[in-house]
Amino acid sequence: MQTASHCPLPVAAADAAPAALDDPLEWQSYSRPVAGQDGLWESSLAVLGMHCAACAMTLEQLLGRLPGVHSVRVSGASAMARLVWAPRLSRPSAWAAALAGSGYALHAAGDPQLLRLRERAGRLLLWRWLVAGFCMMQVMMYAFPAYIAASGEVTPDMQSLLRWASWVLTLPVMLFSCAPFFSSAWSDLRRRRIGMDVPVALGLLLAFGASSAATFDPSGVLGAEVWFDSVTMFVFFLLSGRLLEARLRSRSAGALQAELQRMPESVERLAPDGSFERVAVRRLVPGDTIRVLPGEVIAADGTVLEGAGSVDEAMLTGESRPLRRSAGDPVIAGSNNLDGMLRLRVERSGAQTRHAALVALMEQAALDKPELAQLADRIASPFLLLVLAASALAALWWWPSGPAQAIGVALSVLIVTCPCALSLATPAATLAAAGALARQGVLVRRLAALENCATVDTVVFDKTGTLTGERMAIVAATQRSGLAFDQALALAAALAQHSLHPASRAIMERASAAPAQAHELTVLAGEGIRGVLSGAAGGAAGPLWLGSAALCRVPAPQRDPVRSQVHLADSTGWLASFTLDEELRADSVQAVRALGALGVQVELLSGDRLAAVRRVAALAGISRFAGECAPEDKLLHLRRLQQQGHRVAMVGDGMNDAAVLAGADVSLAMAQAAATARSGADIVLMGNAPSSVPMLLRQARRTRSVVRQNLGWAALYNLICIPLALMGQMPPWLAGLGMASSSLLVVLNSARLARLPRAAGAAPALAPQRSLPELQESPR
Repeated sequence: MQTASHCPLPVAAADAAPAALDDPLEWQSYSRPVAGQDGLWESSLAVLGMHCAACAMTLEQLLGRLPGVHSVRVSGASAMARLVWAPRLSRPSAWAAALAGSGYALHAAGDPQLLRLRERAGRLLLWRWLVAGFCMMQVMMYAFPAYIAASGEVTPDMQSLLRWASWVLTLPVMLFSCAPFFSSAWSDLRRRRIGMDVPVALGLLLAFGASSAATFDPSGVLGAEVWFDSVTMFVFFLLSGRLLEARLRSRSAGALQAELQRMPESVERLAPDGSFERVAVRRLVPGDTIRVLPGEVIAADGTVLEGAGSVDEAMLTGESRPLRRSAGDPVIAGSNNLDGMLRLRVERSGAQTRHAALVALMEQAALDKPELAQLADRIASPFLLLVLAASALAALWWWPSGPAQAIGVALSVLIVTCPCALSLATPAATLAAAGALARQGVLVRRLAALENCATVDTVVFDKTGTLTGERMAIVAATQRSGLAFDQALALAAALAQHSLHPASRAIMERASAAPAQAHELTVLAGEGIRGVLSGAAGGAAGPLWLGSAALCRVPAPQRDPVRSQVHLADSTGWLASFTLDEELRADSVQAVRALGALGVQVELLSGDRLAAVRRVAALAGISRFAGECAPEDKLLHLRRLQQQGHRVAMVGDGMNDAAVLAGADVSLAMAQAAATARSGADIVLMGNAPSSVPMLLRQARRTRSVVRQNLGWAALYNLICIPLALMGQMPPWLAGLGMASSSLLVVLNSARLARLPRAAGAAPALAPQRSLPELQESPR
């Protein structure tokens, strides 16, 4: 939750300002009490310095051993950590101290410095990659004569010069580009564990050391061969994969808290002397009285003491219409006060608000590890040990044939077993597919979601802002006899132009001509607006009222009990009524039909009234729907579908969708969605088009096919090349070339995904409409 200040936890700060780190007012800004467990808190932290899945495992081990830390969950995809801890036994400064020297840094989720720090780390990694690439090309140029020249063609002096030039160019690669591999490997070895970078660092040191010895002493036992070209090429390809991974992580790392800008940083609180003072939101406690001005976001759950106004809770509850709130009515944190000044009594603040509870649900679902990831964590160390053992045994076996031969075989084994093609098989395909989707307005924030999309058999849509537009529109109107619709609209627009209410915006969007000017304007909180026209097109001069039925003295026959209305009246009484409703997006029906053609079941869940949901479902052709669903109801229904074996994609746009988006197998959010919905979504539909969903699923199924082809090729390559390397039939340069060629083939095969497939044919007939009885009866 955002507050007036955030508490960064960089490694260097652990000793510099421990009192600041351990100030409860600071750590409460990114922590919340654990429900049902007295004395335990849950903290969400962003992690800097992560570069692979093994980092998540390392962090969990480092932090999990600290006193007072009950559990740790680290997500490599989002670079986020969640700690459950006891404040009486632990403090945030201890967490930072535990990571000192390990290359990681913790920051409070939502720290505004995170974006700048991540950009700086990304630029440094890019420079490492550029240096490795430049030096690789130069070293390959110097190594080329040795591969093509006949025996005796290259003189010893020229050979020595080329070796020294290669040594000089490899030196910056070892000292600068390889720094992440060496630091990570050293950190792992100090903790007596084998990480992903240990065999990489060992191979690099072995190859560079042996090549340096051959360069310094050409007549020595190792003087027969150098491997500078293999070293630089190996580093370049490793950094290429790491750069791709870092770019993808930068889109999602810390996005949840970084985008939680909805809550205000400060609020006006009633002081003992009767005046209002502005204080940080985190200092609010139950019982405080606060003042919320028109246009501000409500900072706490509470009850209205004075004032009245319209409150927009669409992002939190799914209710499409602004709700009138007056004395005695409850309000929730995160909702918008559209008009009128409200004086509230705080009932719940900070981590106790409904806003915070929804964010907690999303965080919990987003940090759950799938079974395959847990399996990978368990087998990672044994596999790496096997690689090291195979390399060492190969060197021992070939040592009688000469040290240079033995070292060359060991290097070949290390390079061949480096799973570059295997590791590129999935990201190369998903990157190409994601690029094609991005050009069509579909932003894939987590590439793993494409794999999940290929297995989706159920798509669940939210209603407001998803299948329907984000704004209301005039769908019907009635006028007093003798008054044309255009005349009534012009009169209403004269007042509507002075209001930001959704109904006023709908009137202004429908009005075709510039509205007349009104004066003596009066905003009647929760009721509407009054003004005086001095001569208006289509109507007599005089006072006008625009707003509720009571304000405009609307006769009963003109009122719509189901849909929203805004009314117009003059001094003689009622003039016109405008019926407002959400417009179905132009491509919603097309999207539902296309999903049906793909064999995908479509459902509609909404927090709005059942009558409104039924109408939208009928218009869109959706056979399964439910209304008046609280966020907990949506998540419960999602879990029920998953337990039945369905793979579910959720499409939403409100904060009330945040929890169910996080729990879905694939989560999609509209571009105009609430910050928490976008930040928790795997995929963002930038064009706000439901028809992007079937296009996404088609591309995902193609991607799955290409990934399987890539994996098959990578497995075949390893089955052929590893035995050749062990038998000494593959020198390091050929191993590096084979690794590069294998990776290139994977990339070229994946490039086929850069173009999207054509849409499938017409959809089959839709099933008869029916509701979801298990959700219709759920309390809202």
